[in-house]
Amino acid sequence: MQLLIMRHGEAASHSVDQERTLTDFGRQQAAETAARIADSSWRPAKIWSSPYVRARQTAAIVSEILNCPVEEKAFITPEDDPGLCLNALLEHQQWPLLLVSHMPLVGTLSTLLIDGHREGVAFATAQATVLDMPVVGPGCADLKTRFVP
Repeated sequence: MQLLIMRHGEAASHSVDQERTLTDFGRQQAAETAARIADSSWRPAKIWSSPYVRARQTAAIVSEILNCPVEEKAFITPEDDPGLCLNALLEHQQWPLLLVSHMPLVGTLSTLLIDGHREGVAFATAQATVLDMPVVGPGCADLKTRFVP
């Protein structure tokens, strides 16, 4: 099973975090990362997106380039427990999957799947990481590659 974990593109400031939108540069970053994924062997069958505006916008750009459907998931916002996502991944059947979310969730979920802990690694804006897992679980994933705009 392959899971691509992507952080949204650069976002503008806003007084309400959930309503922050992508900047022009952020849209460009998302398109560049999507193009790199399109040229790889890790094209997702489905995209899960955070409901926050900047993640939805990033997912829409990626979806258009990869011709891939997007499904919003309420449990992948910045401060959500990565265990909630892990539970949903255990039930997921359509692989590869691309998850578009935020820091710190993308970092903590990645380290949970790779190393079995939640310390978290840094993600640049619009960075995507490819994990390969024989089964979904803490410490079960291998880092295959990264796409950085």
